[in-house]
Parts: sequence; C-alpha cells; structure tokens
Amino acid sequence: MQCSCLSWSSNPKLGPSFPKSKLSSINQAEAIDFTGRISLPSHVKAISSISNPFVKHCVKLRFSSSYRHFHGSVVVVGATPIREICKFQESLHGITCTLEYLLLLDEVEVPEGLVNLTVRIVRVSSAVMKKLSGLQSTESIDAIALMRIPPSFCSVDGNEKVVDFKRWFPSPHRILVLERIQDPGNLGTLIRSALAFKWNGVFLLPGCCDPFNEKALRASRGASFQLPIVSGTWNHLEVFKKEFKMKMLAGHPESNEPKPVSVLSQQFANSLKDFPLCLVLGCEGSGLSEKSWQVCELLSIPMAGGFESLNVSVAGGIFLYMLQAEIP
Repeated sequence: MQCSCLSWSSNPKLGPSFPKSKLSSINQAEAIDFTGRISLPSHVKAISSISNPFVKHCVKLRFSSSYRHFHGSVVVVGATPIREICKFQESLHGITCTLEYLLLLDEVEVPEGLVNLTVRIVRVSSAVMKKLSGLQSTESIDAIALMRIPPSFCSVDGNEKVVDFKRWFPSPHRILVLERIQDPGNLGTLIRSALAFKWNGVFLLPGCCDPFNEKALRASRGASFQLPIVSGTWNHLEVFKKEFKMKMLAGHPESNEPKPVSVLSQQFANSLKDFPLCLVLGCEGSGLSEKSWQVCELLSIPMAGGFESLNVSVAGGIFLYMLQAEIP
C-alpha cells in the first residue's frame, strides 16, 4: 500500500454533510453524528461479519488519509501502543480522551493495562480481526482500538499566514523537521526516536506521508499521539524560525558540495546545547530540497569504510541522540 502524502482540505471538526434521504436510510448497525463520527448503536456488543458497515468504516480509516482526517479517527493495532497512548493521555488529562472503542476477539480477556479503562468493548470474530488489522494471523493481535486523532496534531492551511506555534510547540527547543519522507516505516521510526530522545515536536513539510498511516503508527508505537506534530510549509517554518530564533541544521552526506558540511561530533553537539534548533531530514532518494540546502547548516555523520549514507531513520536516530538537549 502506498502511503498517502499530507493533503487534507476537509475540516474534521465540521463533520460530513448528508442529505435527509441518506440519513433516513442509514443501516441500523451504523450511526453517523454531526461531528463526523460513525458509531455503533449502544445495543451492538459483538460483530461477526466483515460486511458490517462499522467494519468497512474502520478499514477505510486504515487505507485513506483524507478519510481519516475528515472523520478525525484512526485505527490503532496492538495492546502495547494502545496502552502507551492511554497512559500518556492519563498523565496529561486524567482521562483517555481519544479512545472510543476497544475491539477484542471473542472470549479473549482484556489485555493487561487496559482492564480499568472506561471504554466501550466490542467483541469481534477472527475474520473481522484479520480484516481490521490487515494481518493474516490474529495470534499476535491482542487488541485493536478506534481512537480520535489527538489535539497535539495540527495541519496548517497553506494560505494561513498567522500561526500560533507556541500553542503547538509549547517548548520549542528541539524540533525535528521532516521533508518528503514518504516511507511510513521511516517516518514512524523517526517520530518514535524523537520522543525517546526528548525532542519537543515534529514539523512535517509537504511530501511527507501521514503520521497516522497504519504502517507509520506501527513503527512509532504510539509516539504520534504523544508528541506535538504540525504539518505545514516552508513559509510557516520560516516564521517559526524567526519567532523562536531557531538554528537550522540539515542532515547531509559528506561530499564535494560547494557549501561546507560540518561533521557531527560530541564537541559540535555540546556547542549547541543552549541554542534552540531545528533538524531537517530529507528522503534518501531525492535528499534535501533546494530550500533546505540553502537555509540550513549542513551536517554529516562521520563514517568509515567508504559508505556514503545511511538509511534516514538510522541517521536520524544518531542525529537525534547526539543533538538532544541533555544526554543522560
């Protein structure tokens, strides 16, 4: 499955618009409210058919980025990321505000760490679990959740000139900027690494895949719900840079470029500890854009053996670790 790039024009807060004839003919197994949510009636406790409208809705959430963001919902597979997301949200709000449904196989116990959640549990058949997860075997799938896209995510309109970045990045000291990262595994891994090394947020430039894509979610292990993420343009990033006096770095292989390329070292990292900075990482295929190349100080990772470059998620992990504000 190809990962859809970020391009969302619908406003999930407004919800979909339906003619009266459509509303009157909605299947009883499915209910649509005016916030864009598709929900199960309260009497439905179990689903056995993959043809159920709610199952079709969840499958479409997996495959379509625009559908996900229009409805503001995402499917999260696996008890571990669900548990991590809920634990994080409880630490901030005291409630699991984004968890809507917990889907479990028939007669399977609620996974550890999810027992005390106040959430509607729906039992599903093995066929439904396979359909929802996209996996051939349900042996490793202990839970699937339908969750709201968190308020820590923001997609800034391209024409929007005034942006309250302080609202989205409360502590903008270390911000990871991703440019044209279309592989969802790489994007998810980078978001997870940014969270692990205590970076303050992620800025997605055009051409990046959706951080709530199923493969990106699997790689991030729930980090997309725990770290502020803003999707915008270079115009927005330049406003952000000026407002917070961010130093701009960009990962780049050592080469005979006309522009100098600094080499990452502990001494280099130490010299930047007190400076707010953005680290720009581009895709492996096309590398940095001309804009990033011009605006940023280029930075390479020293390597032996004649290697020219590393996978972007591997290189990103090294940069994120070395350039974090404080190495434990």
